Amino acid sequence: MVNVGFIGCGNMGFAIMKGILSSKMSSNIKLFAFDKFEPALHKAVSAGVCGAQNAADVVKSCKYVFFAIKPQQLDEVLDEVEKEVTADTVIVSILAGVTDEYYAKRTVPNAKVVLVMPNTPFLLGEGATALSRSDSVTDEEFELVCDIFSSGGISKVIAKDKMKEIIAINGSSPAFIYLYTKYFVDYAKSVGIDEETAKELFAKSLIGSAKMITDSGKSLDELIEMVSSKGGTTIAGLEKLREGGLSDAVYNCCKACTKRAYELSK
Repeated sequence: MVNVGFIGCGNMGFAIMKGILSSKMSSNIKLFAFDKFEPALHKAVSAGVCGAQNAADVVKSCKYVFFAIKPQQLDEVLDEVEKEVTADTVIVSILAGVTDEYYAKRTVPNAKVVLVMPNTPFLLGEGATALSRSDSVTDEEFELVCDIFSSGGISKVIAKDKMKEIIAINGSSPAFIYLYTKYFVDYAKSVGIDEETAKELFAKSLIGSAKMITDSGKSLDELIEMVSSKGGTTIAGLEKLREGGLSDAVYNCCKACTKRAYELSK
């Protein structure tokens, strides 16, 4: 039996716990959690998680400790738990911008740290998670963490020095997609189409398009061409997206997202 603890029971922390509880791993993992916000902790306990008295107790009880809090809360939490972290503790951090070196500086030299960038579709079992690890994390330890995130979608291992850059691609991108969707639904409403109907049709188009990207075997350019008849409606729309600077807008969006991640890491 492996003890896995969570400091923070918010949306993402609770989603990961639910993923574990509903997976085949649940028979080999005992979950502990703490959150200063009592309703969040109570929700986790009601789902079958062992509630802890404080964050330090989570670290004392568990080999794997998930930091599922806001970056601005990290120093306060580390003040509480740093003396409880040992060379055997595996810190799993879902905090944007925070490096493994920072955890090692605040806890133990060569601390075992797995850096994770999940996203909110994990709540529905459709997450896309990027992971990297410090050199001190063993293959077996890293595999367990990867399996946890694979229980709620897919997980991909990337270079440690790209964990800030990946945020725009999978961590923050759901919000960008929701905003993009909102503009299409707003157009539908402006021309007298029912909002719910437009939202369902556009959402299903997103799902289908995503499956075409992952399963069709065709490149993105080929997929665009499949929809684009010469002189047709799609071509007319694509021209306006290009004229409107969609490429630059997306690039600048990603750069701003990454810049903020570096700022949070300081």
